[in-house]
Amino acid sequence: MAIAGEIDLYTAPRLQSEFTRLLQEGPTRVVIDMSAVDFCDSTGMNVLLSALKRLRERGGALEVAAPRPAVRKILQVTGLDSVFTVHDAVPEELLTAEPKG
Repeated sequence: MAIAGEIDLYTAPRLQSEFTRLLQEGPTRVVIDMSAVDFCDSTGMNVLLSALKRLRERGGALEVAAPRPAVRKILQVTGLDSVFTVHDAVPEELLTAEPKG
């Protein structure tokens, strides 16, 4: 899943809806490409935590990939970098994966 722009009070509900839709498909691992996210406030982080909780309930995981420096700093300051698996880049196996459909 790739997201872009700012994740804040105004855009978080849309992201929450996307997670709800995605999680209905039943994945156990979700990797979020955050390379195009400029900003993420506490509302956005709460959306990510909510998705992580739902995934963990089914034995899954939510991973953050390629966060920009501003987002990485928020993850570090809040301690969420120890809650989420954080990748410096999008994992190679996802770049070469065949799209579903």
